[in-house]
Formats: sequence, structure tokens, C-alpha cells
Amino acid sequence: MNGKSPSSYDVAKLAGVSRSTVSHVLNGSNAVSLSDETKDKVRKAAQILGYRPNSAAVMLKKGTTDTVGLLITETASLRVDGFIPLLHYAIAEVLRREGLSLLLETFQRREGVNPYNDLVVSRRIDGLLVLSPSASDKDLTDLIDSGFPMVLIGSIGHPKEIAVSSTIVESSLKAAAHVVGLGHRRIGCIPFSKIDFAATEGRLRDLRSALAAQGVTMEESAIVHADFSAESGHAATLQLMAEHPDITAIFAGNDTIALGVIGALAALGLSVPQDVSVIGFDDLPFAASIAPPLTTVRIEAEAQGRIAAELLVRRLRGLPIAESRVLLPSEFIERGSSAAVRDDVVPG
Repeated sequence: MNGKSPSSYDVAKLAGVSRSTVSHVLNGSNAVSLSDETKDKVRKAAQILGYRPNSAAVMLKKGTTDTVGLLITETASLRVDGFIPLLHYAIAEVLRREGLSLLLETFQRREGVNPYNDLVVSRRIDGLLVLSPSASDKDLTDLIDSGFPMVLIGSIGHPKEIAVSSTIVESSLKAAAHVVGLGHRRIGCIPFSKIDFAATEGRLRDLRSALAAQGVTMEESAIVHADFSAESGHAATLQLMAEHPDITAIFAGNDTIALGVIGALAALGLSVPQDVSVIGFDDLPFAASIAPPLTTVRIEAEAQGRIAAELLVRRLRGLPIAESRVLLPSEFIERGSSAAVRDDVVPG
């Protein structure tokens, strides 16, 4: 090749086909009918020569980028949330299998600026996955209404949405029944973010309802919000216990926050679960391995990511979608971080 990069002409010559045939095969075109034998010959020749079509040229010809965006709506969570890597892994595996690339983007909200424009209007992506969407995000609802291919990971109840989410009502009821059944009445909560985050609102609402079903009302002052990180969970727990030193059980907004809760209780000289029981949420890979093993609610992050990616692929390819809203079950997992309230604790 005299040091020159191989061209489609070289591939065609080695495979014994025309350059147009090479173009059809390597660009994935279905404009002409080609035998599997011909396709294999072209791909093998391209592999031998190390030839790759120019991606920009292919994009111009096809009018697509073969790229899907994953938008993380809360930038701070990307640095500390253990749920996101599991989700990202599952999405990337599906897209890789389908010959698509994944572009990870964070959400930057500025007054008067549509945060989706750079991705969508500039045609950097063919479709979009949105993690933890908000029903109050008008730019998002307008994008859904426009018909742009997208799948939400977390439903906002939009009539045109395609969404994957988890139902936590039953598992929240089981978690509440478990804690109350152990004799706990003075119960606190450390949500994983501020109240304007949809997942936080949903988990807190279901927990309150589940405790109410057990005849327990959680005081408003016994809810102290964290800010995604274990460190923020640690600080929120110190505040909670300073204001309510009689609390015997704490529901953490997720397992990452639970790490901070357990650490803060240890710093106060309190033992888990002998003095205070701790319940997490998500069942991240570390949850069963910490000391004590964490009682939690299992959310299948990888299943959410896989199904969301598969739905978006079907949407991009114009294939029918049987269910526009997929609701996955969750599961209450009892482990060693919860135990009966101490005998010397006076019931609330």
C-alpha cells in the first residue's frame, strides 16, 4: 500500500466487488439486496486491510450519527452515586451490540437556554435517554411532544412518553412493616437529595404512606435532606440525631447515603443495629458486604438500563413497542443493619 491508508477501492479489489457494493455493506445500507457471502467477503477484506469508512462521510450519507445520548439530569450525582455506573454499563452493552455509540452528558440549566438544544438540534445524537426526568421541565416535555426518539428512566406521567421505572410501593410497605414490627416508633429519614428531585419525592411519599399504614407518623423535623454523597448523609445524620437523639431507626434515601448514616452514628458512639437500625435503598453491590450488611430495597439498575436502551433502539428503527411504560418490581432485602429496638427504650 506504499504507506498509504487503504481505500474503498482497495477493499473492492481484494473482495472482487464494486466500490458501490463496498459502500453498501460497510455503511449498512439496505438499498440493494446482497448475499451474505458477498457481505462476508467485503467485511473480511476490510478487516485484512484495516479499512474503516470515514465516520463523518458516513453520517452525511445516512443522515444519522449512530450515537445515543444519556443525559444525567443532576450533575452532582454523577460524582458520588453508585447507581449510575450500573445503569451506564447495561445501556452501553446493549448499544454496543446494536452498533451504536453512547454519549454521556450532564444537565446544565441556565436561564433562557434550552439544555437539550446542543444535543438534539445540532443532530449530535439520534436518540436520547434521560435519567431522573422532571415533570416540571418544560423543555423536556416539549421535546417529548416533538416526537424526538427518547426514553425516560423514571416516568413523569407524560401521555406520549416511553419510560422505564420501578415500583416501590410494595417494597416500601414491607420495609416499614419490618421496622415497626421490630418495635421502632421513633423513625427518621435522610433523603438522598433536596425535595425538588422526582425520585426523592417519590421515595419519601411512599415511605410516609407505608409508615402511616403501620400507625406511625414520621415527624417533619425528623427528615433531614442530604445532597447525593455519603459525606452529606453523614452531616445530615449528625443534625438529625442532635435534634432527635431518641431516634432508633433511620431510612436512608439510598445505599450511598446509608454509608454516611452508619459512619455518623459510629462517630456519635452509637452501634448499628443495636442502638439504631439503618435501612438503605438500591441494593448496590457493596450493600451485602459492609459491616453490618445493609438492609435495603433492591432496585435493578442494570435491568432498567438494558430495557431503556432496547426500547430506544426499537424506537430508532421504527419497530413496534408493546409497552410504552415499563414498570419493574423492587424487593425488600433484610440483612444485619436492622434489629429489634432495645428493651430499655420507652415506646414512642
